[in-house]
Amino acid sequence: MFDTVLVANRGEIAVRVIRTLRSLGVRSVAVFSDADADARHVREADTAVRIGPAPAAESYLSAERLLEAAARTGAQAVHPGYGFLAENADFARACADAGLVFIGPPADAISLMGDKIRAKETVKAAGVPVVPGSSGSGLSDAELAEAAREIGMPVLLKPSAGGGGKGMRLVRDASVLADEIAAARREARASFGDDTLLVERWVDRPRHIEIQVLADGHGNVVHLGERECSLQRRHQKIIEEAPSVLLDEKTRAAMGEAAVQAARSCGYSGAGTVEFIVPGVTVPIGGTPPEPPVSSYYFMEMNARLQVEHPVTEMITGVDLVEWQLRVAAGERLAFAQDDVTLTGHAVEARICAEDPARGFLPSGGTVLRLHEPQGDGIRTDSGLSEGTEVGSLYDPMLSKVIAYGPDRATALRRLRGALAGTVTLGVQTNAGFLRRLLGHPAVVAGELDTGLVEREVEGLVSGEVPDEVYEAAAAVRLDALAPAGSGWTDPFSVPSGWRLGGEPAVPAFDLRVTGLEPVTLGAHPGAEVTLTHVSVTLDGVLHTFHRAGDWLGRDGDTWHVRDHDPVAASLTGAAHAGADSLTAPMPGTVTVVKVAVGDEVAAGQSLLVVEAMKMEHVISAPHAGTVTELDVTPGTTVAMDQILAVVAPGEEAQEEEKA
Repeated sequence: MFDTVLVANRGEIAVRVIRTLRSLGVRSVAVFSDADADARHVREADTAVRIGPAPAAESYLSAERLLEAAARTGAQAVHPGYGFLAENADFARACADAGLVFIGPPADAISLMGDKIRAKETVKAAGVPVVPGSSGSGLSDAELAEAAREIGMPVLLKPSAGGGGKGMRLVRDASVLADEIAAARREARASFGDDTLLVERWVDRPRHIEIQVLADGHGNVVHLGERECSLQRRHQKIIEEAPSVLLDEKTRAAMGEAAVQAARSCGYSGAGTVEFIVPGVTVPIGGTPPEPPVSSYYFMEMNARLQVEHPVTEMITGVDLVEWQLRVAAGERLAFAQDDVTLTGHAVEARICAEDPARGFLPSGGTVLRLHEPQGDGIRTDSGLSEGTEVGSLYDPMLSKVIAYGPDRATALRRLRGALAGTVTLGVQTNAGFLRRLLGHPAVVAGELDTGLVEREVEGLVSGEVPDEVYEAAAAVRLDALAPAGSGWTDPFSVPSGWRLGGEPAVPAFDLRVTGLEPVTLGAHPGAEVTLTHVSVTLDGVLHTFHRAGDWLGRDGDTWHVRDHDPVAASLTGAAHAGADSLTAPMPGTVTVVKVAVGDEVAAGQSLLVVEAMKMEHVISAPHAGTVTELDVTPGTTVAMDQILAVVAPGEEAQEEEKA
């Protein structure tokens, strides 16, 4: 086993790898950019090295700086985590050239499986079924569009070098193929440094099933069962579970063997995941799989790395996948065969992301003011957070993962819902409350899953209206802050009780606003219980308890940023840009594309700008036909959420429609 391992990543995966290194008595080396100087993974490692400024291209994606850090600290091996350089064959080769062990598959296997086009051809030759799609590498935009038309709409555009849903585009209308191909190329280039695309047939209401494989350098390959990853948004997983209610033992064995063959076909070693798509299969209410449960399945891709959702497999198999990555990289043989692998109980994972489900899952940011992450019986939290953590727009929005285990699926789901209700991340908007409600959806409880379920049901799962007691609690906090401190005689006129000489008590009122919503004026009622860490208010005889930090309130996984609202100041600052003419930034990020100039005539819905944050693009379109009268940004401009980007004055036609 190694003496010292450098972890070439950040956040929760770096913390998770460091945990296993510590358990094995291996010295851990963390790396950090300027943005992560005080991050949790830096504090938990045995030593840490600065590798550059905040942009990933100048720090976490710099092979040269990572190798320098390894040399300075005497590391013998490098664990890449996932994301960044985890599936970069050139980095794996650079490690070998520097005399370091890359804790992952061989560079040739990474190169092969990292190219989705070559990967499909390789596993197809090994007898593994694949999704119908384009063939050949380096297709031009015109060739991709032609292949899409031949396959037939709808189609899925995918980066050949990518993973994690980055750059994937579902296209249902052939008329927008050109724009979607261009956008997919931009995202692929930004995320992976390679804009090569392929196109595949889109399977309506598919299930996403993946198989965990583990291989050593001596020819032994086993699978550790499957994970159900069908609950997704923007083609990215948000809930994963193991095992899947869809598979019986016969199908599990067949898909597992196909995954093993896929791994063998590329000379794989280490931990990896083979992903399959299962067309249109549902499980009836009651959770009993149909007969046969799966009639067909197709290879999509192989992730030549550890997966975000690996904890659910660890919990049902008892296998520490990071430990076995280390042991295999150190030259050890697998200590178990396929017949030794058993699946016990059920595990479900929820990804906590810095995003706002009510705003289309747009990335959010801020400072973590108060943090509570659940642990306990059957609960595990993998996190890179601590109070004071700055969540910016430079890196992936995933903050942590909450995993629940139980003897059966119903218990695991119930435990995870409870854990999410107790998850507190004040100061940053997250999806914890949304995930808690999703796990209680009847289709999810019944196991009737598919990759489009979240998008179909999203409106019923977001927290749209702010509960009355949120404003009551915020007003109670403000009223409490006005109360005089100290003991002894108190001037009755200084007490915010509403008392006044010769008249009825006047209830103190506050103008409040939750970010993104209209302001409200609320009368605060004296006598509400307020403490430093929690707020308790009674409404209609029911006691409501919140977590609180500054202007943030949290309950059951949901959070609200409640601020004081000054109607006079708001009217003055907003007067110049009133109405629907203004285009604002939907998230903090960077403007990457500007397609118009002041004075340009634009059509309703025309794409004008692109804002990128946390590896995600958002297109800003014209709200109506008209003329661009203001343009306040250029490519490369960093913007805050709700910052005004441009103004489009409506044309005569739009004005007539508005009057009508």
